[in-house]
Amino acid sequence: MQIKKAEFTLSAPMVSMCPKDVKPEYAFIGRSNVGKSSLINMLTNNKKLAKTSATPGKTLLINHFIINNEWYLVDLPGYGYAKRSKKEIQRLDQMIRGYILQREQLVNVFVLVDIRLEPQKIDLEFIGWLGQSSVPFSIVFTKADKLSTAKAAAAVEAYKQTLLETWEELPPMFITSAEKAVGRDDVLDYIEKINKDMKD
Repeated sequence: MQIKKAEFTLSAPMVSMCPKDVKPEYAFIGRSNVGKSSLINMLTNNKKLAKTSATPGKTLLINHFIINNEWYLVDLPGYGYAKRSKKEIQRLDQMIRGYILQREQLVNVFVLVDIRLEPQKIDLEFIGWLGQSSVPFSIVFTKADKLSTAKAAAAVEAYKQTLLETWEELPPMFITSAEKAVGRDDVLDYIEKINKDMKD
């Protein structure tokens, strides 16, 4: 897929305030500091689209970006937020879950995972919740440039083995690096295929 146009549409504090549009939506979420903004900017080929920050957890709203006037890329707040009050964590959690469970236009959730870390409890719990809620999702491993190809492959294999302890089948998985634009075509082609299948 060629991205010719990527534009910010709006930021919503709750699902009811998201765009009144029926175009398919693909949401991106992960733990704070997983490199979500960098990945979104790499996918859209626009370094300024999602705001990257030295302080993790800056996304506090549901951010919609319209891509090629055909589909929405949705930037969700991270979970496992650093330095947040209990009330704030609760509010963000409700907002994320409300969007994921209630948004009919949502086609797929891309869960971002740092490839350098062993499976984190918070990621596994979130993935488990998506499965129990019957929400289609994929796993995107970020920061692959920080490991050798062999180590990256081994890390993904280890992740698969962890998931297979509780899952019968595995979701689609993508290895990416925002730094080196690794995995860009794989993720975009996957989105393009889903969009095409929905039209057929």
